[in-house]
Amino acid sequence: MSSNEFYHYIDDLNRPLQSFALSLTKDMEDSKDLVQETIFKALKNKDKFRIGTNFKAWIMTLMRNTFINNYRKKKRSQTDLAPTDSYVFAAASEENSGESNMATKELMAILNSIDEKLREPFWMYYIGMSYQEISDALDTPLGTIKSRIFFARKELQSKIRAVGIRN
Repeated sequence: MSSNEFYHYIDDLNRPLQSFALSLTKDMEDSKDLVQETIFKALKNKDKFRIGTNFKAWIMTLMRNTFINNYRKKKRSQTDLAPTDSYVFAAASEENSGESNMATKELMAILNSIDEKLREPFWMYYIGMSYQEISDALDTPLGTIKSRIFFARKELQSKIRAVGIRN
């Protein structure tokens, strides 16, 4: 499919895209942003579109997935802003730091007990590095990094359950 045909298909679907985006977002400005982001992703990934398949279904799925990903991202970044009684907050902040320090020491001991190949990428991910940054830093394939972090999480979960650490 040529680029001109691809642009023509996108142009023909502009109204349905806007309607679908509005039905997802329930806000005119957000729907415009979603349409724009979807069109950008479609153009960026036009080589992944298979000729002979339903273009409208492909781009609508792209839009739906983009909306879901953005929704999840917003959900994760939101914090609970509900008002709290000041004495409850004060009581919570005056907890015994000794218990917290003990739990932290136990967690670090458990983390140090797992294999170095799993521990190092897990720790790098924990401190905020992306999978790609870890892959580049360790000169290891991206898929291997993702697997090692996954297995490190699983091993840590099972060891923490066995010890019974509470926070």
